[in-house]
Amino acid sequence: MNKPLILVVEDDTPVRNLITMTLKTHEYRYLSAQNGASAVMEALSHNPDIVLLDLGLPDMDGVEVIQKIRSWSNMPIIVISARSEDTDKIEALDAGADDYITKPFSVDELLARIRVTQRRLALIQSGEEQEQAVFVNGELKIDYTAGSTYLKDKELHLTPIEYKLLCLLSHNVGKVLTHTYITQQIWGRCSENDVASLRVFMATLRKKLEPEKNGVQYIQTHIGIGYRMLRIEKPEQETKKDSINPQTII
Repeated sequence: MNKPLILVVEDDTPVRNLITMTLKTHEYRYLSAQNGASAVMEALSHNPDIVLLDLGLPDMDGVEVIQKIRSWSNMPIIVISARSEDTDKIEALDAGADDYITKPFSVDELLARIRVTQRRLALIQSGEEQEQAVFVNGELKIDYTAGSTYLKDKELHLTPIEYKLLCLLSHNVGKVLTHTYITQQIWGRCSENDVASLRVFMATLRKKLEPEKNGVQYIQTHIGIGYRMLRIEKPEQETKKDSINPQTII
């Protein structure tokens, strides 16, 4: 897998240097920017594959940077910020960010998130994510044409809403989808009642996808924020390699 070009947007020099040194050590190509204006210019000029973005920039809020980039590009954006409130995460994700890492974080966590984004990027660039008629993830298979879902080669009996939710998640593997985004896609609106209904439908869907307590986890819950479908790797060791390491470095 070719190493992507990564734009690092961080005004804190020690943090920026640590991130770029980590990328260099792992042979990633990278660019860096210290503020929002230069970040947008670098993104326009070099069209990086992935953006690592701090929200607390000196000249503009990181959410504004996301909005500017999203006006012309779908390049993956991973937010790295000291803002730990759910509202900040939701605002960034709703603006178009693909993932969110809260400071302090470990280098292993950062690299794992980059690898997940890199795999999703490879699917997008190959056209598989948009054009494939059958989606396969671990032992889960979705036949979009037939409207059928299978787990371990056995057909799952999903309700129409459960199937729509599963398809939405499968088209965005590795990306955190907020409650607002999901409810707007499924019901065309977002209210407290819709979010409550979403939780119920997600719970029933997960019981069907994950019948065994210690089995494979396909859907990850981000409490107060939303949900993400995880990419299930074969062999299993690959998945374990990308698990989050709790050792804090930054």
